[in-house]
Amino acid sequence: MDNSIIVRVATSDDVHYAEQITTEMAESAKARGTGIAKRSPEYVAQKMREGKAVIAHTADGTWVGFCYIEAWEHEKYVANSGLIVSPPFRKSGVARAIKKRIFELSREKYPEAKIFGLTTGLAVMKINSELGYEPVTYSELTSDEEFWKGCQSCVNYEILMSKQRKNCLCTAMLYDPATAKAPVPAVQTVVTPQGKIKRKRRRFFKGNFKLFERWVRFKQFVLLRNRKNGNGSNTGNPSSVKNILTYFIFW
Repeated sequence: MDNSIIVRVATSDDVHYAEQITTEMAESAKARGTGIAKRSPEYVAQKMREGKAVIAHTADGTWVGFCYIEAWEHEKYVANSGLIVSPPFRKSGVARAIKKRIFELSREKYPEAKIFGLTTGLAVMKINSELGYEPVTYSELTSDEEFWKGCQSCVNYEILMSKQRKNCLCTAMLYDPATAKAPVPAVQTVVTPQGKIKRKRRRFFKGNFKLFERWVRFKQFVLLRNRKNGNGSNTGNPSSVKNILTYFIFW
């Protein structure tokens, strides 16, 4: 990342960036063909005043990037939302710097909270993985209705609802402070209903970016295929996204 770019916690002095940030959020979502929860300049400004946002800018004050924190279920869950980088500064490493700082800020403000995210972006999945997030099923995310309402502006909302909010094109990732420092066995022992002992070797996502790419392509193939075929449910289907996720994490 360019050393002339400053990444810091936003303050009330930064509210003049709010309209530019929300405009770029909307334009970026439109260009990607996906949606994120629409936020007003007033909402973004409030996050700045509360110290629950990270902003990036150049030394001369040119806006570069932004991200903010949202808490759900009485601060049991935290989401780092609205990550956006100004087009001229993309692929410069600033997104990684912002994600790292907002993650640190989340841990400072909500040390016991589970930090989660939903994304279709492979680059964001890679960054999350580096920070200690793990891919999870949607059932491990917040059940707060206000959070899920934010998906209504996404073009894939129909898929989400047809799957009873159990999966969608976005990949869910979670950082759980209760287990993040616990050692994870490379081999998992499983006892089947028949009493047989099986051992599954764990396939780690962290740093395994080819595995991320395979996961994203396969998941999109399954969900988009079912959408074209008019199949609104994967329940009981061995190729369901939940089973696919289990397959990719464990051999």
